[in-house]
Amino acid sequence: MKRTFFFLILLVIVRSVQAQTAPPTDIATIEQNFKKLDVLGSVLYVAAHPDDENTRLLAYLAQEKHYRTGYLSMTRGDGGQNLIGNEQGELLGLIRTQELLAARKVDGAEQFFTRANDFGFSKGPDETLKFWDKEKVLGDVVWVIRRFRPDVIICRFPTTGEGGHGHHTASAILAQEAFNAAADPKRFPEQLKYVQTWQAKRLLWNTFSFGTVNTTAPDQFKINVGVYNPILGKGYGEMAAESRSNHKTQGFGSSRQRGDVYEYFKTILGDAPKDDLMDGVNTTWGRVGNQAISNDIEAINKNFDVDHPEKSVSKLVSLLSRMEKVPDAYWREQKTKELSNLIAACAGLWFESYATEQIIGLHDSIDVRSQVIDRYNDRVKVNIVDGLHFDNGGKVIPANDMQTFSSKILADKITEPYWLQEPHGIGSYTINDERLVGNPENPDLPSVGYEFVIEGKPIHFERQLVYKYTDPAKGEIYQSVHVAPPVTANLQNTVYIFNSQQSQTVQVKLKAFKNVNVGNVHLNVPIGWKVSPEIVTFTKKSKGDEWEQDFTVTPASSKSQTGTLEAMVTHDMDQTAYNYSILSLHYEHIPNITIFPPAQAKLLQLDLKIAGKKIGYIDGAGDLIKDALRQVGYEVHDLTENEILNGDLSGYDAIIVGVRAYNVNTRLAIEQPRLMEYVKNGGNLLVQYNNNGGLVTKEIGPYPFKVVNERVTDENAKVTIIDPNNPVLNYPNKISQSDFDGWVQERGLYFTKDADPQYQKVLQMNDPGEAPKDGSLITTQYGKGRFVYTSLSFFRQLPAGVPGAYRLFINLLNKPKTNP
Repeated sequence: MKRTFFFLILLVIVRSVQAQTAPPTDIATIEQNFKKLDVLGSVLYVAAHPDDENTRLLAYLAQEKHYRTGYLSMTRGDGGQNLIGNEQGELLGLIRTQELLAARKVDGAEQFFTRANDFGFSKGPDETLKFWDKEKVLGDVVWVIRRFRPDVIICRFPTTGEGGHGHHTASAILAQEAFNAAADPKRFPEQLKYVQTWQAKRLLWNTFSFGTVNTTAPDQFKINVGVYNPILGKGYGEMAAESRSNHKTQGFGSSRQRGDVYEYFKTILGDAPKDDLMDGVNTTWGRVGNQAISNDIEAINKNFDVDHPEKSVSKLVSLLSRMEKVPDAYWREQKTKELSNLIAACAGLWFESYATEQIIGLHDSIDVRSQVIDRYNDRVKVNIVDGLHFDNGGKVIPANDMQTFSSKILADKITEPYWLQEPHGIGSYTINDERLVGNPENPDLPSVGYEFVIEGKPIHFERQLVYKYTDPAKGEIYQSVHVAPPVTANLQNTVYIFNSQQSQTVQVKLKAFKNVNVGNVHLNVPIGWKVSPEIVTFTKKSKGDEWEQDFTVTPASSKSQTGTLEAMVTHDMDQTAYNYSILSLHYEHIPNITIFPPAQAKLLQLDLKIAGKKIGYIDGAGDLIKDALRQVGYEVHDLTENEILNGDLSGYDAIIVGVRAYNVNTRLAIEQPRLMEYVKNGGNLLVQYNNNGGLVTKEIGPYPFKVVNERVTDENAKVTIIDPNNPVLNYPNKISQSDFDGWVQERGLYFTKDADPQYQKVLQMNDPGEAPKDGSLITTQYGKGRFVYTSLSFFRQLPAGVPGAYRLFINLLNKPKTNP
């Protein structure tokens, strides 16, 4: 029999970052948690990006040695490439954050970040630290160390550059400086209002053998991390593969490895370990002067009955009372939290809280259902469920009888990721509240507090508020709860391109997340631009209503210019002008992501001549080129394999192959001869960049060339035109040096090399201190048609609205003229 209790609470949603849904309570987890309870040691692993971490080592440290284990990634991987979708920049960073959290759920480590932004590949640490603002990011690393208090810090990369990427080397430099700075009260003293200084015992470099670079040596300290855990039924090579395979955007699916595998370490700072990673560190309860607690844990664990875990609850509760008196605040907090969860698991106590809707409008009430069940007996009482106090020492929870409690809490803050709440520069995010640094997600996500009386002792817990539903095919699904602006406004495009003073229609899609009696929407444009109508009033919109509003936008003049368009919404209940859109990302391997980015687009007025009209597109790993081309008036059609092999391709003015298509589309090896036939018969084939590893065919063009791991990362690097008469620079747009101004993140990546003399090389460029590279753009006539291969990062430039990139890309689509 289910009983429902209703109460009303209005409160600010500010909860602990530890809020969670119900954790696993199986016997294997309980056994592992018993062991972890008796270990007082911590290790922090430091690197630059998601997927840099050594998942096998993290799993071994967390699940075999039972240390509190964390991974500090300097960035969220925002500047990386995306093998499974077209998200870039901040959106890719959000996905990769969730991929890291999914990985940590497997290996048992915790996840941390700094404010540093992955601005793309960097060839040296000096550039990296300049972009990141070294002192700020160093402060973030010190903050995480002071909060986490690791006994040992381990770097993935060295300071000497063997890691290749400038971000990798910079992460090691920062870790090395932070090792001492965290212990110095004169460094970042403002942090000491919240944390204490901390000196780790040692800093190690986890040496590696990657490809041709082997930095391991027989005389280095080593650990066998390939051991088998019989409780979990797997070894750490198997667990590492499960963890690492969550990095799907990077194509890091891994096979399970079994058997002995050694990790090697070189001491950078502090005492070198001789026999054990924790040499010189007391990881027992003697560390805090209470070895008797260890004896109690051992006795309780020895008498633990796997068929009746509840028999251990009384002694565990007594142990909690003693543990709460431990003078060391850090370990007292960590271990009482672990023990409280262990008590709940052994007591058969399960509890979660759900919102009845996934998205709630700002300042509305969230309807909450909290469910509690004690699977073993009726000896547990519920005393508090998020503000509801039960009299007479709490309400008894009947044995194995689900109890449901209903409540309301106030949605008083839009759930926007804390690092995206302010505009930011290239190198780092703007975080005004320094205490937020390190958190993988917002620490103030909606949650519900519980207090149970177990064996006469009140014990407090937190559960993150979630939205739960049942999918007919997938079963029970959990997703995050979001607090939305009252009304969102989505613009149809991220870039609006004006090729003259002719007006364009800008459509705004609006959605109400609460009942609105009357409101207004208008567009902000640069001075001199015109919008009609200037403002539109809407009335009587109910929660969930969606509608569209068209505006006509006219540029100020015909000369080239750029600006920003913003959609602003007000409503009768609030005089605030809201400038939010809504964006949701859906991937099977991570929770859905919903954010509310600014409702804005780039306005681009430029002199752009168009050649051709109809484009065929072959998708690769994912890009936004098709949307950009449609914006300037092209008709873009996604080509199927049947159309490529059996259709008439002559009607296409050009065919474009998407980024990394020759890495991810195995069928291109079969389709390639047909594409070459299209070129030979007069077609224009444009192939965008591919990674040099894992090509499905090496015969990408009509004549040989190699794709190599060379790039120009400086987006402002000088570009030299070495073939000024080449048609791709002259028709239909005349390309000049100014067309390479304003590029973002990089010039290009995975350039070509050793190209057959039949190819014409058009451009030359290089990063500072390097030799010029001429493999960013090659072209050749083949039969009656033209083949173009480009490593220039158009997939970044066009979505960013870079004028010169549009002009050059349009030229590459020009169908060659043939003589009669």
